Amino acid sequence: MKSDVNKTTRGIQSRNREEVTTRILVAAEKVFAEFGYAGASISRIAASAGIPKSNVVYYFETKEALYRRVVGEIFDIWRAAADSISVDNDPIRALGEYIDTKLDLARTRPYGSKVWANEIIQRAPIVQDYLEDELRSWTENRITVIEAWVQNGQIRPISARHLLYAIWATTQHYADFTHQITTLNDGVELSDAQWEDTKTAVKDLLLSGVALPGQDGVVTDG
Repeated sequence: MKSDVNKTTRGIQSRNREEVTTRILVAAEKVFAEFGYAGASISRIAASAGIPKSNVVYYFETKEALYRRVVGEIFDIWRAAADSISVDNDPIRALGEYIDTKLDLARTRPYGSKVWANEIIQRAPIVQDYLEDELRSWTENRITVIEAWVQNGQIRPISARHLLYAIWATTQHYADFTHQITTLNDGVELSDAQWEDTKTAVKDLLLSGVALPGQDGVVTDG
């Protein structure tokens, strides 16, 4: 009986830790995006999360540790978005799914993209090691897949590296320049229908340059 009570208590404590950690990370992502690393503070993040500063410090001893966790989670989400880029998958469909997911993330996680952009613009003072290790390795792996598609005659002989750069630049534009897009959309955020139109337009522009003659460069749901 006592064992069951202990298990229940540990389960509740674990859920509480997860909930608090999630609140901290969500708040930190927003604060780092709005104020940058230098302008952000543990106190500001705690206030945004609605918890005491001591709680933030308990889970993340330093601002840098919290920042690196935020950046790491952003990259992990983007990396998972590219799971479809595999040699065994149809290249146009795989790249289309990647673009769709990146645009979904631009809509639902814009602060994460802004944190990343701010860091890179500043020449990655905090996570340069992450770029040289994790990002370089991931990018080279994706390039290998795309080059295999080229060698197999499944897509045009394009630069795999620059294709990735173009996808990143285009999809992340919709997160990093949200205010500009909203302003040019008569001051209102893009609607669900406009986001679907955006996906179709971006895939048409990017994949038409990849598809072979007669190959459909746009993949729609279903």
